[in-house]
Amino acid sequence: MTTIKTPRARRARKTGRRHPLASIALIAIGLLFTGGAYAAFSTSTAVATTDASSQQTIAQGEKLFAANCATCHGLSAQGSSEGPSLIGVGAASVDFQVGTGRMPMQMQGPQAQKKPVQFTAEQTAALAAYVASLAPGPGIPAAALLDAAGDAATGAELFRINCAMCHNVAGAGGALTEGKFAPAIENVSAQHIYEAMITGPQNMPVFNDMNIAPEDKRDIITYLKYVEDNPSPGGLALGSLGPVAEGLFIWIFGLGALVALTVWITAKSN
Repeated sequence: MTTIKTPRARRARKTGRRHPLASIALIAIGLLFTGGAYAAFSTSTAVATTDASSQQTIAQGEKLFAANCATCHGLSAQGSSEGPSLIGVGAASVDFQVGTGRMPMQMQGPQAQKKPVQFTAEQTAALAAYVASLAPGPGIPAAALLDAAGDAATGAELFRINCAMCHNVAGAGGALTEGKFAPAIENVSAQHIYEAMITGPQNMPVFNDMNIAPEDKRDIITYLKYVEDNPSPGGLALGSLGPVAEGLFIWIFGLGALVALTVWITAKSN
């Protein structure tokens, strides 16, 4: 028996058909979910890898600390009669002291002397990571603050107000009391200058962000690098040590030249 399809039945069958774009939509939804799941998995894996890497760095720093620093600073960096506690000094302090060769100290004295660096950059970073893991403290400054692209004029004013009384207006350094001294800042990296300001090594006061803002520290670094890169406009700078050195130079060489000229004139007349 032949079944005759009415127009209504044909329309119902046509309405029940899948839209031509349905397949594309399903593929797009599948790709979206797959990509999202992959991204989430990748992020979690990256975080786990970073944490593992950080823990490995801290563990390496702890071993280096026990072998090279614990004699003075204690096995847990709690300090001793030979050295201060390092809990809370932060990564910046370690990077400055170790990165400039001041630590480990060559000998006991009024202050640590700068000397050739004894650790590689990787070992220094590991030591800094270990000490930073003990308690919060000043961290390594951001690269944007170390580009020496600030305002040199503002930096010069800030340096004269806050630093020149010890380091000299040209950063040439100067003597302090009891055998201590403010070191010269010439050829010191921008990172170590910034770290010195926020950690206050040796006899230097701490200039935190409440005293000198990060942008102002950047301006000070800009000024110091400008002085370092530009020769003295007055000719022979005599170490940029100021009027005492210049006066001594005049007395020794100026008067010496006058005495020599007098002797020469007298000898000619005789």
